Amino acid sequence: MNQQVGLPRVTQPPVSISIIIVCGVIYLLQNISAQLALWPWSSGYFQPWQLFSYAFLHGGFNHLFFNMFAIWMFGLPVERLWGSQKFMSYFLVCVLGAGVIQLLVQYSSGEIYPTIGASGAVFGLLLAYGVTWPNNRLFLIFLPIPIKAKWFVLIYGGVELIFGVTGAMPQVAHYAHLGGLFFGAGLLWRWGWRPGMTWS
Repeated sequence: MNQQVGLPRVTQPPVSISIIIVCGVIYLLQNISAQLALWPWSSGYFQPWQLFSYAFLHGGFNHLFFNMFAIWMFGLPVERLWGSQKFMSYFLVCVLGAGVIQLLVQYSSGEIYPTIGASGAVFGLLLAYGVTWPNNRLFLIFLPIPIKAKWFVLIYGGVELIFGVTGAMPQVAHYAHLGGLFFGAGLLWRWGWRPGMTWS
């Protein structure tokens, strides 16, 4: 196999594609969902591995489809640029961050329900895409006008914060989404990114 010297190595299949496949397979095995979902500490069902396993579960076809589409759209280009090892590290940090924030929010509110889905990691990937290619124009189904990636990240993040504070769409884990976004930003910062590089 020919590979240019110095370029980050991307596995075959890429990690992003493998994540999509794993999520699809697990979606078909709904009987294991209860053991892999992220339960609050006080529920009596919490297990440490749930901080990662919950991200591979999805509650319906639309939930699965849009998250996997986002991983393909935003994650695959990032993986090709970074290489699979760095991409996987980033993805898992975003998953963990989203899970930790969700547990803290549920602890403070006293609410007990399981959390599933890769949306927190998707928000982290969206951030990575936005800071890497800030001026790429996105044309999305629910936003039928082209918008630069950097503005889409800021607007979407702001909307999630408003929804979280106001309690709108309570069936959606808005703070988990923001957790993935902020933990992703923290890791990007550690790797040398600064906001001025993107939004100056």
